[in-house]
Amino acid sequence: MTVLERLLFDYSREGRTAYSLPGLDVPELPVENLLPGARLRSDNTLPELSEIDIVRHYHRLSILNHHVDKGFYPLGSCTMKYNPKVNEDLCRLPGLLALHPLQPAETIQGALRLMYELAEYLKEISGLDAVSLQPAAGAHGELTGVMMIRKYFEKKGENRTRVLVPDSAHGTNPATVTLSGFQPVPLASNEKGQIDPAALEKALDDSFACFMITNPNTLGIFEKDIRAISEIAHRKGVLLYMDGANLNAYMGYVRPGDIGFDCIHFNLHKTFSTPHGGGGPGSGPVGVKKLLEPFLPVPIVTKWSSGQVAECRPPDSLDHSTTGPLDHYSLDYNRPDSIGKVLAFFGNFSVMVRAYVYIRMLGAQGLKDVSECAVLNANYAKAALAGTYGLKYTDHCMHEVVLDGTPFKEYGVRTLDIAKRLLDNGVHAPTVYFPLIVPEALMIEPTETESREALDDFIAIMKRIAQEAKENPQLLHDAPLRTPVRRLDEAKASRELDVAYRNTKTQE
Repeated sequence: MTVLERLLFDYSREGRTAYSLPGLDVPELPVENLLPGARLRSDNTLPELSEIDIVRHYHRLSILNHHVDKGFYPLGSCTMKYNPKVNEDLCRLPGLLALHPLQPAETIQGALRLMYELAEYLKEISGLDAVSLQPAAGAHGELTGVMMIRKYFEKKGENRTRVLVPDSAHGTNPATVTLSGFQPVPLASNEKGQIDPAALEKALDDSFACFMITNPNTLGIFEKDIRAISEIAHRKGVLLYMDGANLNAYMGYVRPGDIGFDCIHFNLHKTFSTPHGGGGPGSGPVGVKKLLEPFLPVPIVTKWSSGQVAECRPPDSLDHSTTGPLDHYSLDYNRPDSIGKVLAFFGNFSVMVRAYVYIRMLGAQGLKDVSECAVLNANYAKAALAGTYGLKYTDHCMHEVVLDGTPFKEYGVRTLDIAKRLLDNGVHAPTVYFPLIVPEALMIEPTETESREALDDFIAIMKRIAQEAKENPQLLHDAPLRTPVRRLDEAKASRELDVAYRNTKTQE
């Protein structure tokens, strides 16, 4: 039986402390001389605890949490792959961890080189011409990309007001379009869950600035007509944007820039194994073709060699007394067409370090192996579960598969019930009810880091839950039964959010 961990306030006892300080050896300042806010509010009744109370409380909470180090996390659309611990060790090297963003460029040459080389790797992986590492997450990268596209058309003097978004795209895409000042226009997928070139030809006109595509799409299906799609869009003067959240499916095999994309964002916190969600922060670099390069956010890390004339020379204080050319790195702010900064300083540097280590350690062949295993695992799960769960779109999938829980509605069981029952079996629930074009969607992404044994365990659990749905649907309605918190009223929680703690003892 799982016991719910109590709040810190419940362990509190008056006079208990987690520290021991010597008495003052200087005169105590009168209260009126204290800095503003130095005194606690009289109603701010913080818990009084010993050190061991605090340590045990947070340790017990960590045991209750589900995380990728603890168990399978098949969260389709979010690529919750294992995060190698070597990445964590190296991003904590003192020379990286102790940097200050306001240090002069000559004192952070190693960090600038790392950022420059990471951008070069992303350019090579994507087939694009320039990269900004500044955006803090995938949706932020989307926003940055669409803002650049907006400025591109403004610079050309073209008043394009709309962006086309297929119904198989990520849910953030329409929000990004709206925030960027455009009007999102949906495009329905065909019966195979893909973009129909004929429908695209009919939908596009010169009022559209770009076409935002998630590829592979949220069904896990690669857009096989992507070259025809690219030709249609460009013929009508429309730029092609790719949501790169699903790049984990084909690194080393397909480069978005080679098949017509003008702009993409990367999710370092997905594809390149850096933590995200509760383990954040994230990072969502943006890659562009040359036509959009002038609009990249500032600053951009540039490289030049001693003896070489460069627009952005580093400070003269650098030592040039070498026998040959020496690479130097600087930050280029001299970009008159830039959309400006989209994040303080240069981006989430520690995340960049993790991604850099991941790419360097795997190398080109290793990245291809990642893609192969991710696709293999998804199709293995699909083949094993297709006869038990519905499958609206049957084409070969890439990194994720979207199952359909509709067959269980005749027993009064919904996808949400299945997801909650998974928690009782020690598996994190996948994304549910998305994409919207699958009514009772279960979006499963095993990633490449799960073994066949782990997948077999997951498949067995899914089949057992399917059997329970037919024989004992109430069990699924009551799930989860073994978690610290039982099923919540999610509608009530979203409408009546209340996260404040009230000390009832004080109120009494």
